[in-house]
Amino acid sequence: THDYRRAGTTDLFAALDVQAGRVIGHCARRHRSIEFRAFLDQVEANVPADLDVHLVLDNAATHKTKLIHDWLLKRPRWHLHFTPTSASWLNLVEGWFALLTRRQLQRGVFETTGDLEAAIHAYIDQTNAEPKPFVWTKSADAILASIKRFCQRTSNSDH
Repeated sequence: THDYRRAGTTDLFAALDVQAGRVIGHCARRHRSIEFRAFLDQVEANVPADLDVHLVLDNAATHKTKLIHDWLLKRPRWHLHFTPTSASWLNLVEGWFALLTRRQLQRGVFETTGDLEAAIHAYIDQTNAEPKPFVWTKSADAILASIKRFCQRTSNSDH
């Protein structure tokens, strides 16, 4: 039998430049606003000053603290967009997370959190070495039809 031993966790904050296909990633051992702020600082340092930054986020409390609010007030080029509850699929970086999982992490064995973070950063480097723009592959009508079918299967409703 295989003895499972938990060696720790890491939290990955990631920003996807949809047009260029490049990723900015930040691993942190905790998921608090201070770690999120460090990620925002990293994005700020990597995005040219003449560009606006549109960040699509889930509704985690980490994104809505006074620390983050005060940081954003000083940066008018930043625009936050929050996805509705249970709609993370609207955030294109989720597609990149799926690729990271499938191509780099799923069958990996990581002895330490550092090993896991190294694998994540290696995939970020690989993505950025040959970036490809992320595009929706389905029309809005096809996506809405898929959601309708899902709702009918799961709750017999037409939300």
